Parts: sequence; C-alpha cells; structure tokens
Amino acid sequence: MSRQNGPRTRYQELAGVLADEVRRHYRPGDLLPAETRLASRFAVNRHTVRRAMDELVNLGMISRHPGRGTQVVDQRLSYAVQATSQVSSNLAQLGLASRTACLDQGLQPAPAEIAACFGHGEGTPLLKVDTLRSSDDEPLILLRHWFDPARVPDWTRHYQGGSTRALLESRYGLVLRRQRVRILACEAGPDEAYRLRCPRGAALLQLLSENVDAAGRLVEVSIGRARGDRLTYHFEFPEVQP
Repeated sequence: MSRQNGPRTRYQELAGVLADEVRRHYRPGDLLPAETRLASRFAVNRHTVRRAMDELVNLGMISRHPGRGTQVVDQRLSYAVQATSQVSSNLAQLGLASRTACLDQGLQPAPAEIAACFGHGEGTPLLKVDTLRSSDDEPLILLRHWFDPARVPDWTRHYQGGSTRALLESRYGLVLRRQRVRILACEAGPDEAYRLRCPRGAALLQLLSENVDAAGRLVEVSIGRARGDRLTYHFEFPEVQP
C-alpha cells in the first residue's frame, strides 16, 4: 500500500480490506465485484473505490480488463529449490520479510518412512520440531523437521523460533545441503487448514528434503507443506560444461 505519515485515508483503509479479501477468498482469474457494488457495500462513493482498486493494481494483485471487469492476478510465490537454499533467504530474495514461530518440539516416535531415512525402525525416538513460516502475518509454509538427536544435543534449550539453519550452524557447526528432494501433492487436514488458513481438503504442495552435513551424513529430514494457490517451486540446474 502507499505509505504516508499520519492516519490512513478512507481509500487506503478500503484498499487494505480488499487486499485481505483477495488473498483469503479469491483465486487467480476470479473477477471482483463491480465498483458500484463495492461502493454500495462499503457505503463510500465510487471514486473512493476506484482509488482503492488503483492501490491493488499497483501492488500487482489485480488487473483491469475493459468490457470484462477487474481480475485477480496469479500471485503465487516462486520458491527456488537448490542444494543449499534456506526458506528465510529465499523469501528475502523475493523481497519478503519473514518470521518463523516454533509450534512444538521434543522427542517423538518417528513414522516408518522417516525412521528408515535415518536407518532406524518405526517408532524410534527422533527430535521433531514443528515451525510455521509467515510473512506480513500471512502463513506461508508449515514445516516439520526431524533431527538425529545425537547430532543436536540440548536443542530444545536453545531453539525458541527463527531459522533452524542459523542455529545448526552457530551452535552445532553444521552447514546442511539437500541430498534428496521429493515433491508430493496432498490435501489439507484439520491442523494444516487451521495453520495455513485454508479450507480442509485444499490442495497443498509437500516438499520432503533429506539434508546432510559436509561429510554426507544425514542430519535432518524436513517436510514443508504450502498452499498450492500461494506457492510454486522451481528448480535451477547449473550449466554443465562439456
């Protein structure tokens, strides 16, 4: 939104309301109500609605099409998946400030698939850390980290939120890289719907990464779930010289 000192004008307030509604309730390609309907709904004149809509156009959220109406633009973030990429740095490259909240952490019996990655049997206790990455108070990625607890002793005493990669490097001297990545499609269950503010059954993109240290030893398996209507993944392959 346009920034100015002092209280916001009526059209700026309306632009904030409309932007929030577009993010929460509209999909790319949807048409917004006509300006006359919005003016009646919010009890303002049409000029105020038009200026509010101008703000959303400037933000790249909507586009105007004469004869057809005002349409929501595809605003999905394009997230680069690289061997050493981190969520916080990726979002920073997109110009987004972010924060990571720790939702839960502690030793938990690992599912068979996760335990097998570490060479253990189902139910082996591993360190589970659940985090939520947000930007501008909008949830982006729900992350579940599984760690070999022997590699990160006393983790829960030191981690209260923020970048897990930063703590791994500063306290444990571990700089991780992705060794294997899998992308799966899944549906939002009750917890994902609540955390990501989406309907139950909404399409999610799940990124499962096996992350190793400099010696190639597995330290972490991370599972990131993101709304398919808010995020896309892209891969960059270095040019191979003949």
